[in-house]
Amino acid sequence: MRILFIGDIVGKVGRRMLSEHLMKLKKEHGAQITIVNGENAAHGKGITEGIYKEILSYGADFITLGNHTFAKREIYDVLDQDVKMIRPANYPDGAPGKGHGVVNVNGERLLIMNLQGRSFMPAIDCPFKKVDSILEETGADTIFVDFHSETTSESLAMGHYLDGRVDAVVGTHTHVQTNDEQVLPNKTKYITDVGMTGFKDGILGIRKEEVIDRFIHQLPVRHNVPEEGAGILSGVIIDTKSNKIEKIRIEEKKARP
Repeated sequence: MRILFIGDIVGKVGRRMLSEHLMKLKKEHGAQITIVNGENAAHGKGITEGIYKEILSYGADFITLGNHTFAKREIYDVLDQDVKMIRPANYPDGAPGKGHGVVNVNGERLLIMNLQGRSFMPAIDCPFKKVDSILEETGADTIFVDFHSETTSESLAMGHYLDGRVDAVVGTHTHVQTNDEQVLPNKTKYITDVGMTGFKDGILGIRKEEVIDRFIHQLPVRHNVPEEGAGILSGVIIDTKSNKIEKIRIEEKKARP
């Protein structure tokens, strides 16, 4: 199976990059399914029903989320519907939505899981114990995990913990594409962070001046996600048959409206 995964979509620029490049990437890489992390798609924090539908209209087949899943109240009811979108599975029982889903890809069952780390993140249930319970209860031909984590150590730990038990573990959340894509000893495809898709000339998709000011003065600053400018698209293509993982990175040279 060839899986195309696109890292954290940030705001309007990220959605534009997706609209302009996704279908070409699917064709170029022969992707059979495309998964997108959309937890920052609504102006950098959360997702709305309209943006969920927008992302699917660009050619995405499935959406994963993260620690900003519940930033927009309207998404609560949407997550409880039969949607092609999941939130981290290790949110406590009773949280809206589901943490995993099974889709049919050319006759093969693909299990997609979303998990959230706990290092420097909100204190939710253990992702390691949660993934064990899902694997015990749910069977599939291919298993893909989006691990939304703050630290490289926790991400690597999850990769090695699941090595040989799932087909791929890809990291999201830090918005910086790492240079460690690899096939682990027991054939699980891994990368610590896929990177982001959004405004390129800032810090993590946000205007750099605001982020720098916060570090200098240690005062609350409202982060504004630019609605125009040069963009970047980050992702990976995973081939479970040939046992490969390859990074994708598209950068615009000039600012775009």
